[in-house]
Amino acid sequence: MKPVYIAGDNIITSLGFSTLDVIRQVEVGKTGFQKYYDRFLTPTSLPLSMIDTDLLTVSFRETLSCRHPEMDENHFTRLEKMFIVSIDDAIKEIKSDLNKADTLLVISSTKGNIDLLEEGKKDSFEPVRIFLWKLADMIGSFFGFVNRPLLISNACISGVLALSTASRMIEAGLYNHVVVAGGDILSEFVISGFLSFQALSPDPCKPFDIKRNGLSLGEGCGTIVLSSKLKNSNAITVSGSAISNDANHISGPSRTGEELAMAIGKALKEADLKHNDISFISAHGTATLYNDEMESKALSISGLQQTPMNSFKGYWGHTLGAAGVIESIATTHSMESNLLITSAGFNEIGVSVPINVISENLHVSVQHCLKIASGFGGCNAAIVFSKND
Repeated sequence: MKPVYIAGDNIITSLGFSTLDVIRQVEVGKTGFQKYYDRFLTPTSLPLSMIDTDLLTVSFRETLSCRHPEMDENHFTRLEKMFIVSIDDAIKEIKSDLNKADTLLVISSTKGNIDLLEEGKKDSFEPVRIFLWKLADMIGSFFGFVNRPLLISNACISGVLALSTASRMIEAGLYNHVVVAGGDILSEFVISGFLSFQALSPDPCKPFDIKRNGLSLGEGCGTIVLSSKLKNSNAITVSGSAISNDANHISGPSRTGEELAMAIGKALKEADLKHNDISFISAHGTATLYNDEMESKALSISGLQQTPMNSFKGYWGHTLGAAGVIESIATTHSMESNLLITSAGFNEIGVSVPINVISENLHVSVQHCLKIASGFGGCNAAIVFSKND
């Protein structure tokens, strides 16, 4: 099979509009939450990680002026602008033409342009723009991708699943390059849904901590360029991946963790690795009572309870369809720098199965990393990244 290298990436969150900016903030412990009480978003005060709309406008105008100066910026939704800015930054340093038949665009999103359903926005764009496939088509058309984009939307594993799907397409020889972009915005619809589950914390989330009491939401967009021919300086590859479903409940995760452990085991097997080969785990770590408990059990079943692990959600929140992509980028940059990042919000272990949550930045040699995700409907995903020096 063809190798699958990471060739480029970008992160956009409340902490910055480039991977370097975001990672620098994370390394010094900066988080992106602010308390919001906006009746158009939420009926109660909540810590949210929101992208700076003014900065997005400036960044999008710069991208538009370079690629399509003839276009009207008002023709694009806020989320479409985020995707376009992120993809443009990820691909601009790549010395290869990605507008060919050997390249595919994969879009990951859970809700897309869901804000267009809100009062005051319903007439801003044509009704078809609410559909996820139209979101993907708009982005693909902007960049001139030859192939029609693939849209993946499978709850909170969407980003990891998109990376897994893209890597398999490259391994199978269907494409030489796949641009994977994940993004979601916060809206009244999204926030009210999580409030109805009583799943949101009144304070910034505390993954795996004994005082955790819910998740924190964030906006975000991330892009990873996967390729069989191009690679970054550290030649990091996708070496294995797998998905599973625990068929437990429409919103509640498995109580045993066996099904996530199954995905982990299959991903490690595909990568031809044992559990003790993994240097670091980027957990899903939403800070809800049930998710963190399930993940800790899955890691224990997999023999990974001693492996250093963190959740990046304490820095920029749960970014839904962007989470798997953004957190995978942060994971691979930990590999490049051999620096494992503190799990923000964590102080004292709060799950029944002991796990090794990172409580301060660690400088260690990193060769293989595991990224895991779980979501509504019982879906689970695992992906392994490896250095190929």
